[in-house]
Amino acid sequence: MIRSAKAFLLVAALGAACFAQSAKPQTNQPPAHVAEDSKGNAYYNFVMGRLYAELAGAEGNRDYINKALQHYQEALKLDPSVGLIYDELTQLYLEIRRPADGATFAEDLLKQNPDNLNARRMLGRIYLQLASGGRQGRTNEEYLKKAIDQFQVITQKDPKDAESWVTLGELYGVSNNQAEAEKAFQTALKLEPENEDALGKMAEMYSERGDNAKATEIYRQLAEKNPSEHTFKDLAQQLEQVNDFKGAAEALKKALELSPDDERLQFALANALIESNQLDEAIPLYQQLAQENPREAVYPLRIALAYRLKHDLPKAHDYLDRAKKLSRKDDLEVRLEGVNLLADENKPDQAVAELKSMLDDTQKRTYAPPEAKERMGWLLRLVDLQRQAHQYDQALETAKQMAALDTDSKSVTVTVTRASILADQGKIDDAVTELRGLLKGEKSDRTIYLEIAQTYEKGKRWADMGKALDKAEPFSESKSDKVQLYFMRGAMLERQKKFAESEAAFRKVLELEPDYAGALNYLGYMLADRNVRLDEAYQLVKKAVDLDPDKGEYLDSLGWVFYRQGKLDDAVTQLQRALDRTEDPTVHDHLGDVYAKLGKTREAVAQWQASLREFQKAPAGESDPDEVASVNRKLDEAQAKLAKETRR
Repeated sequence: MIRSAKAFLLVAALGAACFAQSAKPQTNQPPAHVAEDSKGNAYYNFVMGRLYAELAGAEGNRDYINKALQHYQEALKLDPSVGLIYDELTQLYLEIRRPADGATFAEDLLKQNPDNLNARRMLGRIYLQLASGGRQGRTNEEYLKKAIDQFQVITQKDPKDAESWVTLGELYGVSNNQAEAEKAFQTALKLEPENEDALGKMAEMYSERGDNAKATEIYRQLAEKNPSEHTFKDLAQQLEQVNDFKGAAEALKKALELSPDDERLQFALANALIESNQLDEAIPLYQQLAQENPREAVYPLRIALAYRLKHDLPKAHDYLDRAKKLSRKDDLEVRLEGVNLLADENKPDQAVAELKSMLDDTQKRTYAPPEAKERMGWLLRLVDLQRQAHQYDQALETAKQMAALDTDSKSVTVTVTRASILADQGKIDDAVTELRGLLKGEKSDRTIYLEIAQTYEKGKRWADMGKALDKAEPFSESKSDKVQLYFMRGAMLERQKKFAESEAAFRKVLELEPDYAGALNYLGYMLADRNVRLDEAYQLVKKAVDLDPDKGEYLDSLGWVFYRQGKLDDAVTQLQRALDRTEDPTVHDHLGDVYAKLGKTREAVAQWQASLREFQKAPAGESDPDEVASVNRKLDEAQAKLAKETRR
């Protein structure tokens, strides 16, 4: 509602001394000295409507509501040309939840004058509200069409009304007429190139239909044109949607510079830093928030997460215990972090038991959509843990629970999960049969063919994998689709030791996206692993590290390049940095090789033992038996060497 202070100021400006000492209006009639002036009369009624609306908002008095409506309506009868009166009357009808009465009033005005565009705007806004107020949140198509009809007439009669073009574009978007929506937004921008509402709505439309490149471009444009907390937050949210958490963190830093005391921004930035693996920057932010809010469990909980991701498990335990003391015993986020900590401690059986306990404690006959989505996430996590513990039969039972939760018999999530479990058991053909049941002969088949390709990869059935990628290729139309396809083909060819063809595939990726860090890293590592063109390998991997300095696998590749170049101390530094960011069996294996080259046999043994432990954590279908055998062989030789040295 409008502040009463504004109403008093406006009345004073009009010279209408009409208030008693109680500050409540006593009459519905204008003062005598303005009775002959219809415009003055209109302003008087407008101000009185405003004041009664404010009083109604403060006290909830129905009589005040009716008087506010009467004054606004009277103001429009006296001067129907003032758009502000329509705006406030429309808002009042919507706030008191009487849109049907507002529609009737606007329709009566249009009967008197069909060219009253303000009345049409009022009617269109009310129809828009009625359209969004359908049962169970569904759009009322009848009212949506009526709203579109009104704004079509408005834009025809007043083609320079940018605001109405924006509203029309929004309505077309709701009705899934994306082509007309885009035209409407573009028209608004031709009229007002800096119209932030048009840019923002168009960005939302692109984002909703999956055109994230265009959406991101517009959000960046908005942030550059009007650098504000709001525009940087919108940009950050868009970047998070495309998993560019590093970019999101940079946008949130700029938002925080403009509003440094905003705790929500500080928390959002810390979360983006976590997601982008910038853990050392995230922890101090969380610690500051925890210090300022000592009774809030969420901050020590997030610090526990950060330390777990840094593989500092004792500190993770410490902060998780702090979070437990500040939270209820049934706090599910705290319990879930406990599950993840057990998994990282290589205690999958205990993690499975705790997660099952959570599921049992929260079981219901039916679940609201948000509850069902959250539960599905827990079940997926349980499947991961059961695969890690090699409990494949139990994992299939969990997949049945997922199917019961998701009643769609062709659920992609459930089917892909079942197929992954079957592939872990070596049942490649059964897994592929499950996936083929999802094929529809349309563009969405691309995702399924890629899943089939990955399933064949687990079974090292390279010819079949290649055929699946060939099937996906006609559906790979966008640049990002092609990049993903060529990358998978390059990795497949490398696994077959077809290095020239593999390199050609990765070169295709880099032609399309020169700064694609994953391809730079893979190609550089492949050269280093073969001990060829090491200078080029260094340049490729170094560029990947520069693009993403906190990616453990890129640091591992850089360490491996240094190893091949004989720069062993540099290799140790980079591999230890990699292990600070990822517990990967290959990184431990590489560091073992470096220590062995340095003559540090005992340290090499420790790394190879750690490598084997990490291989054991992975589901059977995701471990390469040849790599495991190689580590075992090196470990046996090193332990035999240590035994000889001990006997001497």
